[in-house]
Amino acid sequence: MRGLALNPCLVLILALWGFSASADENKPNGSSASLAPSARIECSLKRKPGEPFDPPSTSAIPQTDAFVAGEHFKEDIAPTAPVKISWLGATFVRRFAVKVETADDASLQAYLLKNPSNAAEIIGELGTRGESKLADIWCLLKLQANGESGALQTNSTPNIFFVRDGAGDLAVIDALWGGAGWEIGASPVGSQQAWTRGTRIFSR
Repeated sequence: MRGLALNPCLVLILALWGFSASADENKPNGSSASLAPSARIECSLKRKPGEPFDPPSTSAIPQTDAFVAGEHFKEDIAPTAPVKISWLGATFVRRFAVKVETADDASLQAYLLKNPSNAAEIIGELGTRGESKLADIWCLLKLQANGESGALQTNSTPNIFFVRDGAGDLAVIDALWGGAGWEIGASPVGSQQAWTRGTRIFSR
């Protein structure tokens, strides 16, 4: 009789254990991107390095011009190249070479990735401020055309940007210094590729 009396308690314990296990299974997988804000970089295609920078919001006359991606992003490691680029990915060329943007003065925020995370997790943490422009990337590349030290990392850790392609779809652009020149690729935001800890992210 004692054994039968304990059965309702045992059933209750098992039910609670099963609910707890189910709740654990339904928890989101992976960790937050955990972005650590780093330096803010002012960059302009209109001014030479060292000239005063006025953010677009405070400029009396906005400094704007057309930026044609295909005229700038080219594989070229000659000493005369405006930016040494040793490799352009096929996806980048297909999605971005035809894009035309308005080039303006940019104030970019840099972040360091504290945990391995995919693009969706990173953009989820950045929110609406996460997007950049091809002109922003080119502006930073020109400051480190030959792999000099600067805002962009020049070790084996990538620099990434979230940019809309010629069709208006958001993608990830990564830039890595390869020794002879910059290597630039592109991938979908929905890719499950995990960007490594220490990846530097730039946004407006």
